[in-house]
Amino acid sequence: MRVLVVEDEPYLAEAIRDGLRLEAIAADIANDGGTALDLVAATPYDAVVLDRDVPVVHGDEVARRVVAEHPGVRVIMLTAAGELTDKVTGFELGVDDYLTKPFAMRELVLRLRALARRPEAATPPVLELGPVRLDPYRREVYRDGRYISLTRKQFAVAQVLMAARGGVVSAEELLERAWDENADPFTNAVRITISTLRKRLGDPWLIHTVPGVGYRFGEQ
Repeated sequence: MRVLVVEDEPYLAEAIRDGLRLEAIAADIANDGGTALDLVAATPYDAVVLDRDVPVVHGDEVARRVVAEHPGVRVIMLTAAGELTDKVTGFELGVDDYLTKPFAMRELVLRLRALARRPEAATPPVLELGPVRLDPYRREVYRDGRYISLTRKQFAVAQVLMAARGGVVSAEELLERAWDENADPFTNAVRITISTLRKRLGDPWLIHTVPGVGYRFGEQ
């Protein structure tokens, strides 16, 4: 197993590296986020032990890019913050695990080995329909090669409609698959989200209303 330790405090970084090496885990050090991204791009690491508050490129951005660009690399985020909101932020970025400082070296080693045993998640397939390309893994949408910024709900609705491959999807199904179980079945949320999504995707419209049935994604 080969690990990159991203930590801006030299003594702590060296202590973590040396502790991992004692457990037969090869470890390198990066003292800032920019160096970390360069090393991950050039070296086949199995995992990154990432301090959240590193300089040059913040740990959050490092995590986001590693998760997006190197899906086979596991990420354990280290932070002095133990608040639930901080942990939620880390997991929303796609990190695999979270460890609050101070921590026991033995616990870090066990977590790394547990991640090494975890099978890689299958990457969701990219959806392409007409001029639109939707990448569920990177959460990106393009029309004719132009990036389109969508809210989470707009993205979820677009994904459900495109996955239907031109088939009609009812408002009830959209509500069930893109909203949580507490959504009001009589809400206007679906209609409003469809309207804003149409505008975001641009002209000519790609989402068509099938009266009394639902919505269909396509060029005609």
